[in-house]
Amino acid sequence: MAALILNLDRVCLSDEQFYQLCQNNADFNFELTAKGELIIMPPVGGDSGNREADLIIDLGIWNRQTNLGYTFSSSTVFTLPNGANRSPDAAWIRRERYAALTPQQRQKFPPISPDFVIELRSVTDDLKMLHNKMQEYMEAGVKLAWLINPQQQKVEIYRLGKQVEVQDLPIELSGEEILPGFRLSLSRYL
Repeated sequence: MAALILNLDRVCLSDEQFYQLCQNNADFNFELTAKGELIIMPPVGGDSGNREADLIIDLGIWNRQTNLGYTFSSSTVFTLPNGANRSPDAAWIRRERYAALTPQQRQKFPPISPDFVIELRSVTDDLKMLHNKMQEYMEAGVKLAWLINPQQQKVEIYRLGKQVEVQDLPIELSGEEILPGFRLSLSRYL
């Protein structure tokens, strides 16, 4: 089942209306693009859910050891500067940036771009939609992003202000200066 996209550009949901839509329909995962497209995401299958959980665990363990920031799951919606509301499969924000938000901002959909995101392509994900989402992250100021594509045995590495780098799986990825010391082996994503 592919994502369902509804064009709501003439409806113009406010941040509060989008938040309430998500709260009133907790069984669904919603995203809202800057163009006003409401994306209703299907649930992922067992393999994708397991891989996503592993990514979050690895990122979370690294973060607990370094205490440099905060790790977020795919259930977290971030309000990006362009007005889009996006949910990466895993995300991380430096401690001082997230701490600068008010308690009210942290309780709802934080109005902040993550420093780092991971998107893991599931069998139902449209690759063009994912590329658009990754581009949106970069335009929002995300510093480092990985698009892991097990179906094509590739990983795309996005860096702020640089060309996308494509590598074949398996590979070990580095968090570079954004996540110092973080390494992720993608051998289990084959």
